[in-house]
Amino acid sequence: MAIVSDEQVIKVLRQYNPWWRNPLAIKEENKPQKRLAYYEALRMISHKTIRRFAVLSGARRVGKTTIMYQMMNSLIDGGVNPKNILYVSFDNPIVKLVNVETVLSIYESLYPIEGTRYIFLDEIQYTEHWELWMKVIYDSRKDIRLTATGSASPILEKGSTDSGTGRWSILKIPTMSFYEYCRLLQIDEPILPDNLRLTRLVKMSKAELGDLMDRFAPLESHFNRYLMIGGFPELVLSDDDMYAQRMLREDVVDKVIKRDVLTLFNIRSPLLMEKLFLYLCMNSTEIFSVTTAAKELENTSAATIDSYIEALEMSNLIYLSKPMDVGSKGALKGKPKIYIADAAIRNAVLMIDDVLSDERELGAMVETTVYKHIVSFYQGSTAQLGYFRKAKDNQKEVDVVIELPREKILCEVKYRNNSHIPATDAIVELCKDESAKVTSAFLITKQLDDFGIAKHETHVPILRVPAIAFLYLLGKAEADGQNGKM
Repeated sequence: MAIVSDEQVIKVLRQYNPWWRNPLAIKEENKPQKRLAYYEALRMISHKTIRRFAVLSGARRVGKTTIMYQMMNSLIDGGVNPKNILYVSFDNPIVKLVNVETVLSIYESLYPIEGTRYIFLDEIQYTEHWELWMKVIYDSRKDIRLTATGSASPILEKGSTDSGTGRWSILKIPTMSFYEYCRLLQIDEPILPDNLRLTRLVKMSKAELGDLMDRFAPLESHFNRYLMIGGFPELVLSDDDMYAQRMLREDVVDKVIKRDVLTLFNIRSPLLMEKLFLYLCMNSTEIFSVTTAAKELENTSAATIDSYIEALEMSNLIYLSKPMDVGSKGALKGKPKIYIADAAIRNAVLMIDDVLSDERELGAMVETTVYKHIVSFYQGSTAQLGYFRKAKDNQKEVDVVIELPREKILCEVKYRNNSHIPATDAIVELCKDESAKVTSAFLITKQLDDFGIAKHETHVPILRVPAIAFLYLLGKAEADGQNGKM
């Protein structure tokens, strides 16, 4: 006897799919602001000649389900029969007790109609053997176009490697960029030159750069709020920032750590996992030592810490930035820097009230935000991302190194009132060293009037760019389809 009856599943499916009865019902769920992943996923499942499924991966509340609703709305507006569209979330307790095949069979018994079917499966990692079911559907059902979401990306990637090669592609969705944040709130956009790229700023005159930076002045207050609230669409639209931070802590952090991670990764010590994430929030942007963390956290084993770090990375809560060689200076090896996936998560967990007036905390927030933007911008490219720290001098570091076959870009965050760097700074030395093969270098500053070429004589000029401008232009370039071309 089945644990769940067909009637129970049907009831859930009807609740999830009100457009079967009223096609206009999809409009109530649709949001006007569309992210880059929406266009990529819709193009993927609508392609006339190349059939491919789309899998959206990202943390809770980044907007994966919203993208699905937007895709469904677009399909209905394009003439697709609403009954040919199925949405179901495997986060639902009833649906968790059945598999993909059962859900699909029950749905098709309700509407045994012809034509292409569009299937949307939310939080797919909660159903067993999801990748095998998707493989079977792809291979045996040419009439089905499928989109799925999941909050644990490497689990999805493993499934993609094992079964999905040539069948589906994974689209990673980070939290919104600062540019997307401004678009969502319908903030007036600064008037910018066409096809403006960060690497071209170095060719502008001082006067041209000054005029450009003046255009970002109206965004300053919005930027500070963005650092506090982050890039979670629903929270961005909230009119209660304190409540939004609470929701961030409860829905994004607590649910992932206390439920998702424990369920998906067989975590033996939930308390240790909580302590570890708090430890990472407190030491975000710093070089991470597994052995040190193991000693400071219940004197546990390094292997346990390693496995828990992997689980947090898989759950899209942290980024790992690996050390990289640049030139002949001798780089630190082995130890990563850890960034929280969004600076707002760190704020919500630590509950620091005066973070905007604390220069050190503010610097960590901006560096985290810069790294997140760069990861998103170079997603899908051949770029290698990491940091540089001189092996023999622990104080000499470059926050972000971007290495491409023909480019090597350095980014150093100096988000403080005085962004001056000495000639002995790592970024200066590397820009003097022709063997480092650096092509561009940025010093990311705080004040809008802190811009222009650094005074140091270097082989590659170091361009000071205010963080607001750097992040806005990077996000805009990504939204314009220029990602990977800084």
